Amino acid sequence: MARIEGVDLPKNKRIEIGLTGIYGIGISRSKEILQAIKLDGNTKIKDLNDEQIIAIRNILINNYELEGNLKRLESINIKRLMDIGSYKGRRHRLSLPLRGQRTRTNARTRRGNKKTIAGKKKAPRK
Repeated sequence: MARIEGVDLPKNKRIEIGLTGIYGIGISRSKEILQAIKLDGNTKIKDLNDEQIIAIRNILINNYELEGNLKRLESINIKRLMDIGSYKGRRHRLSLPLRGQRTRTNARTRRGNKKTIAGKKKAPRK
């Protein structure tokens, strides 16, 4: 089993898809990495040899911010927006959508589900 950036890659998946299990790598970046080391994307992770895994690991460490470092950078950027009081920072603080979506309806994921509904009648007790 290949372990890269603290993530165990699933051994039965293709390397092109398996790399997307690392936070910060999508399919296009995965293809770019495999192209750089001239490796076929259809190769299963269990079929990789140690040199290929080391080559992938070196490219990732040298060229990309991934996993913990990327999450830390994102949280620092969000905190900066909140500290300077920008529109996006205020929306983050209030847990509302920040890219112009409507909030009158929808936005349930971001706003959370409402617990009570005003004016709703309770069923009579028996």
